[in-house]
Amino acid sequence: MRTTKINKMETTPVSKLLLFVSTPIMFSMMVQALYNVVDSIYISRFSEKALSAVSLTVPVQTLMIAIGIGTCIGINTFLSRTLGQKNHEKVKAIVQHGALLILLSYLITLFIGLFFSHSFFSLQTTDPKIIAYGSDYMFICMVFSFSLFGQQLFEKLLQANGKSMLSMISQIIGAIINIVLDPLFIFGLGSFPALGAKGAALATVIGQTIAFICAFVFHQHYNKDLKLSLTQFKFNITIVKEIYKIGLPAMVMQAIGSVTNFLVNGILLSFSTTVMAVYGICARLQNFVFMPIYGLTNGMLPIMSYNFGARQRKRVLKTRFYAFVYMLIIIFAGILSIQIFPNQLLDLFGASEEMKKIGIPALRIISVSFIFEGFCLINQTSFQTVGRNLSSLICSITRQIILLIPLVYIFSLSGNINYVWIAFPTAYSLSAIICHILWKDVFQKNIAPLTKVEPYASSEKLTQNIIQYKQNEKGV
Repeated sequence: MRTTKINKMETTPVSKLLLFVSTPIMFSMMVQALYNVVDSIYISRFSEKALSAVSLTVPVQTLMIAIGIGTCIGINTFLSRTLGQKNHEKVKAIVQHGALLILLSYLITLFIGLFFSHSFFSLQTTDPKIIAYGSDYMFICMVFSFSLFGQQLFEKLLQANGKSMLSMISQIIGAIINIVLDPLFIFGLGSFPALGAKGAALATVIGQTIAFICAFVFHQHYNKDLKLSLTQFKFNITIVKEIYKIGLPAMVMQAIGSVTNFLVNGILLSFSTTVMAVYGICARLQNFVFMPIYGLTNGMLPIMSYNFGARQRKRVLKTRFYAFVYMLIIIFAGILSIQIFPNQLLDLFGASEEMKKIGIPALRIISVSFIFEGFCLINQTSFQTVGRNLSSLICSITRQIILLIPLVYIFSLSGNINYVWIAFPTAYSLSAIICHILWKDVFQKNIAPLTKVEPYASSEKLTQNIIQYKQNEKGV
């Protein structure tokens, strides 16, 4: 009798497997979050207006990350599938096309940075200092963003071949360099000139460049079966389409966050630049809390996808269940820290008494929404595992555009800034209800019909299972 090799995705207890897959990604993403948090902490001690300026760049930074992450997710997923098929020529072509797409992404960002940095801030404020600080910061970050895109590409190539530890090392090196250089460039310690927001941007891009070089060297030396080579390159539009077929939904969902931040910033500036600075701090802290959640969802995606393909309903549902458990542990730790230590957290950013008066209730109110947002993110990932990307996109658009922006605007008409913060938990709780309704539909149509494939099933039975799986993917 022919034996069948059992994959650890099928046999390892889900609770352990999810932690094993997710932990390195969580750590890597938290290191990424340090760039913005450290920049904000140092800049806040340089000038409140500089902090407001850097906060206004969040939509642009989110958009850059969205383009890079969306493209790299498409490359990574397509590459992993092709590696499993042992198609080495196609693997080489995907790596080549991936490098080309990342280069084109950088050129788009370069164009925006060169010609639209000043006008981007002029649209949002008339304060000359904020415009000057913000334009300098945005210009440097976008013109030198080749390091960010390159770092994302080679880290994903390392992860695609199971070398996540090397990816994590490159990120840690870049973050440490950024942390060391920030005070030197911002405040002008020693022989360094005091450059303020411009110095923070320089520290960031230098850290990213070093991380990019490390990731490239690790890739070329240890990832030899995926080694980037420019020889015998032939452009293939089909490969490009396949990359963006996978990566575009992720790109769009990330980009929605950019639009949301831009619109919320515009509403909050009608109050004061101090309110804007407070929101920037809240966004940085929220991002730091949620980076482990994003790592968790990145880990649950392949596990749920594999077991959905294997028609193991119990393991699909167990993965989702433990993802919720781990998410709640992380979220409650974050909420508890914010509820107990808002004053100390604001002190990290050198907050004035006026900022604390606005910021303490802001942190406490907005942090309540973390539970609902975490619930939505786990559900959105669950939708993606069964091919229901539209349901995932509906959740994201509903939460951030359809609900949050109108509620922030309506509550802002009261003239009471604390009412504006209430818009966040209100919008996210309503979105969580919508996500749950969509999940019930996904469960009935895609999860409930699953029956486990026997390991020694006949070829006829396996063919029937494959047909049924493809129908489930399409929501039939």
